[in-house]
Amino acid sequence: MILKSIIEFYKVSKPKLVNWNSPKEQQKKMTYYKWATFLSATLGYGLYYVCRLSLNVVKKPIVEEGVFSETELGIIGAVLFFTYAVGKFANGFLADRSNINHFMTTGLLVTALVNLCLGFTNSFILFAILWGISGWFQSMGAASCVVGLSRWFNDKERGSFYGFWSASHNIGEALTFIIVASIVSTWGWRYGFWGAGIVGIIGALIVWNFFKDTPQSKGLPPVNQPKEKRIMTEDETADYNKAQKQVLMMPAIWILALSSAFMYISRYAVNSWGVFYLEAQKGYNTLDASFIISIGSVCGIVGTVLSGFISDKLFKGKRNFPALIFGLLNVCALCLFLLIPGTNYWLDAAAMVMFGLSIGVLLCFLGGLMAVDIAPRNASGAALGVVGIASYVGAGIQDVMSGILIEGHKTIVNGTEVYDFTAINYFWIGAALLSVICALMVWNVKSSQ
Repeated sequence: MILKSIIEFYKVSKPKLVNWNSPKEQQKKMTYYKWATFLSATLGYGLYYVCRLSLNVVKKPIVEEGVFSETELGIIGAVLFFTYAVGKFANGFLADRSNINHFMTTGLLVTALVNLCLGFTNSFILFAILWGISGWFQSMGAASCVVGLSRWFNDKERGSFYGFWSASHNIGEALTFIIVASIVSTWGWRYGFWGAGIVGIIGALIVWNFFKDTPQSKGLPPVNQPKEKRIMTEDETADYNKAQKQVLMMPAIWILALSSAFMYISRYAVNSWGVFYLEAQKGYNTLDASFIISIGSVCGIVGTVLSGFISDKLFKGKRNFPALIFGLLNVCALCLFLLIPGTNYWLDAAAMVMFGLSIGVLLCFLGGLMAVDIAPRNASGAALGVVGIASYVGAGIQDVMSGILIEGHKTIVNGTEVYDFTAINYFWIGAALLSVICALMVWNVKSSQ
């Protein structure tokens, strides 16, 4: 009985019959609901990130209090990435068949409640389990938003709105490094989790009230009228299966997946450990360190939004050139960030500008678009799946390795913790460089369309 109720709760909303007074009134409502859905998806998914990245702001205070070691924090962070990777694949299928309002609200509400619980937890095992649960429910956000955009916007509109929505994770990152850092600096790390949890609950309420399921559920005509359903012929099924197998057998796809994985190592190295690094190595306080890292997130919005224009207009649709340029820019940014000693606010800010712009572009290109370009058209989803899983496995490995390397090169001098980040420099910069090298290996690969 309970299972049946849960299934009914998450089913796509039933169509609703509404007698509109005029076509103008109907169009006015359609416009309102489209914008409400788009804006709540963008803000809501941004607040998903506040709940996801809260841990990254509080790592140094947690270590200083002796609650967890750097290695334990790395393991905890990796658990989220691994559950997120699997969840993103599974929840992508579920979202297509779900009431996306209920689906997205559930994901944000649970991850917000997890953050509230973490503020009361000192147990490593419990912390890791809760953070892993958060990772699974975090994966419900992107799928819901993408499905929502496909239900409410036609083919001509969707690309532009998708591009702006894609910047929501950067918005969330910036909000995290500003809001959570301010709370932590004033009241301590536990309040950082509680603050993120409260923000997430507010976000869940916004999504519940403004993120709409389908136009039909509001008495409006479907934006994308589906074609008449029919059973695929044996030949069509064979072609579909052949295309997916072809993707799995294409070395170029796996090399691009590896390139994206290395890029994700550098991306999440800064997002996960950047605040910790600035505090431990360069002497910044939590608020200043978080603000510097937030610069990268803000600039990432620019890079993401402009990525299509950069490749289509400046490089005539060739993605290998901008991937090389921005890949090298990412390497230079990390060198500037890691290799110049001392507290130099403007140099560190400049490094984050370069880092944010480069990662914003690379997320679009290496994170999927270049793989889709060379994959068979009817297997683009498989190509994205391969790249996506590899990317978050890379992010997870990064968190574990970074934690081990940071703790392994820590010494106590006159009662003070002193860190040697030389190994981290090699790891993070090396990963960015390997990403560029992998991308160069598929420079001349042709499309399989």
